[in-house]
Amino acid sequence: METYDWIVVGGGITGAALAYELVKAGFSVILLERQGKPQNATRYSYGGLAYWSGTTPMTCQLCREAIARYKILSQELDADIQFRELDLLLTIPADSDPEVTAASYAHLATPPRLLTIQEACELEPLLNQKAIAGALTIKHGHIHPEQTTQAYIQAFLHAGGKMQIAQVLELQTTQQAEKRTGGEVRFTGVKTTTATFHSANIVICAGGLSRQLLKSAGIPIQLYFSHAEIIKTPPVDLRLDTLVMPANLQRFQLEAESTQVDELWNEPGNQPVAPILDAGAVQFLDGSLVLGQISRTLTDPDAKVNSEESEKWLRQSVGEILPALGDLPGTWHHCLVAFSNNRLPLIGAIPGFTGVHVFSGFSNPLVIVPPLAKRFAKFITGEEDEIIALMSPTR
Repeated sequence: METYDWIVVGGGITGAALAYELVKAGFSVILLERQGKPQNATRYSYGGLAYWSGTTPMTCQLCREAIARYKILSQELDADIQFRELDLLLTIPADSDPEVTAASYAHLATPPRLLTIQEACELEPLLNQKAIAGALTIKHGHIHPEQTTQAYIQAFLHAGGKMQIAQVLELQTTQQAEKRTGGEVRFTGVKTTTATFHSANIVICAGGLSRQLLKSAGIPIQLYFSHAEIIKTPPVDLRLDTLVMPANLQRFQLEAESTQVDELWNEPGNQPVAPILDAGAVQFLDGSLVLGQISRTLTDPDAKVNSEESEKWLRQSVGEILPALGDLPGTWHHCLVAFSNNRLPLIGAIPGFTGVHVFSGFSNPLVIVPPLAKRFAKFITGEEDEIIALMSPTR
């Protein structure tokens, strides 16, 4: 029987960072990931780090901690995470008022600067000047998400952690009678396709699959997911100078609207709101690009979408802004993206259940995962943390 202090479920950047911080804090930890090469949100992420986007003292504090963390992370993990700064270009549609769009960013910690059409095209020569009324720009952090995750995992393993590639079948409890009568349930382990692992503490970092996994264990939680679709290209000779995103980003509005009626998420086959497309592009240091993305709030995590229609929609929309990118060779990909109902993640023990925690629902994950993973690991050793408390599922 294998027993650990903590079982971490999910090997994306959230699970990898948290497993590493837990081992550093002195716990014995096993990290469970269902796929050898995960098809998750980390793999298909743009890799952007919006340090400038804090809106409250708490989020500004986390952004400051993230900057400091990322600056030393390659050295600490002994691996290149490709941390750098890019010019972020937020394109404003031709039929929009640039001044109004710029004003919508005024509440952020560091509002981006408004550019004319000419200035935007000088910064990014691949832009279609007829498709924009201008743009906003700001310096934006960037990493390679997969390499950062692998760096965390390797450092976790070197520090004494253990990892198993296996699908979680169920969360186990020895108190079935209490479960039936409504008493508090104590979870004691995880059954997978390869073995059963025991622990006094399980933390779910399974991204878009977290809600389904917890529901199967009888645990209700206000955690949601979208089906995200992108096109990923092989390395190309063409060079994109900036990271391009729409200024009028629709994804956050989609997340807010789709969580108004939680009951809709309890059954597959629902689509709380219509799908949206945010046309953007980023190029990694090896020359490959990610183009996208479509977001769909389909309540079945296994829902199928028409990849041909999606790819056509993506290529057409990206091509309107960046004509040279629309027809590049590339492959359509799909993953799940977890989010909460207020853009803050759910972190901590789940009320009414002993031994099970959650660390998921990050709308802006790459920035705040590292500082929050570090804070959570300290929090469970007994160190008080107001920020972790504010992100509790009981909030």
